[in-house]
Amino acid sequence: MTVTNNDASQTDPWADIRPYQDHEVAEVLSRLAHDPELLDALTRYRLPRLSRFMPRLSQTMASLAIRREVRDVASVYDFQMRIASYMQRMLRTSTDEFVVDGLDKLDDDTAYLFIGNHRDISLDPAFVNYALYLAGRDTVRIAIGDNLLKKPYVTDLMRLNKSFIVPRSARGKRAMLTAYQNLSSYIRHSITEDNHSIWMAQREGRAKDGIDRADPAIIKMLTMASRNDNRDARLGDAVKQLRLVPVSISYEYDPCDEQKARELHALHTAGRYDKGQFEDIQSIVAGITGHKGRVRLTFGTPLGDEFDSPDEVANEIDRQVLAGYHLFPSHYLALETTGEDLDLLDLSEVSDADRARFRARYQQVPAELRDWWLAQYANPVRNKAGRIQQDTR
Repeated sequence: MTVTNNDASQTDPWADIRPYQDHEVAEVLSRLAHDPELLDALTRYRLPRLSRFMPRLSQTMASLAIRREVRDVASVYDFQMRIASYMQRMLRTSTDEFVVDGLDKLDDDTAYLFIGNHRDISLDPAFVNYALYLAGRDTVRIAIGDNLLKKPYVTDLMRLNKSFIVPRSARGKRAMLTAYQNLSSYIRHSITEDNHSIWMAQREGRAKDGIDRADPAIIKMLTMASRNDNRDARLGDAVKQLRLVPVSISYEYDPCDEQKARELHALHTAGRYDKGQFEDIQSIVAGITGHKGRVRLTFGTPLGDEFDSPDEVANEIDRQVLAGYHLFPSHYLALETTGEDLDLLDLSEVSDADRARFRARYQQVPAELRDWWLAQYANPVRNKAGRIQQDTR
């Protein structure tokens, strides 16, 4: 007797974490156009007075606007082309320059696992995607923690934009181990079977102190699938199979720098920081709309098979990320303001306009947050010079 198993997990083991596929787009867009929480969020942001006095009318208008905006969207590619137009507008209004280095040294038709330093929740992978788009290459699948997906509409929007879910809220060691094994399997499948590139951060959470450092635990997770298939496989072989490419992103100014300083100050003075319910969404909006000055994106070179431990892999990622990190006048001016490590200063490219812009921004920061604000910009100078000691791995 033949037993038919209709469980989706048997035919699509990554259905709960992978990005949406083309055949799912229409249903997801329809769901978004009628999602009360999304409509409420949009009307509060775009139509605050009308949403307060005539909420039903304002939500109806928002629903119509969504349907009009996506009426020709029938695939993930179509959806991302909509995003590309917004990226172009964002670049015009909130950046002074966007420079890409190293991408031309990578094969056009080869999938890579881009692993980068992490400063902005949404913009880090968005700039990687935009660089690939400008070069005529396919965009990446983006790793995003489930801690950011507290609303169903946020999950839908992210998965439409080729995001896949990294489990951070699984309860218990066994559940977490199973979740990470599934994630590792999906990432390897994307690179080696689908030939589809991936972007993920080198550590959990943004580097709020300006210190970029890869977490060896990330490497353990990434190579888990290969080790499960072959217990005798060398870690270096698994790393080479994934084609890891370190990526550095450097912002002249971080639109979320004051919020990061506030969090660091609270952790230092009170030992804890209580994040607001919508703080991550607010950070995403601030990152997109806030002025960033110049932005530099540098692609490194693929890692080989010469590694014997996750620590060695993390150290090589750190080396390439720091080598590719671009120091702007804001970094040197912050270091100068701290009065420390002045032998590292290079003010040769600092103009009077740079000083005036830095001073105006610095003076807007509350006095109690200024040391933490300065550290975000000064630490990359120290880190590139090796003045920040590595933690014992």
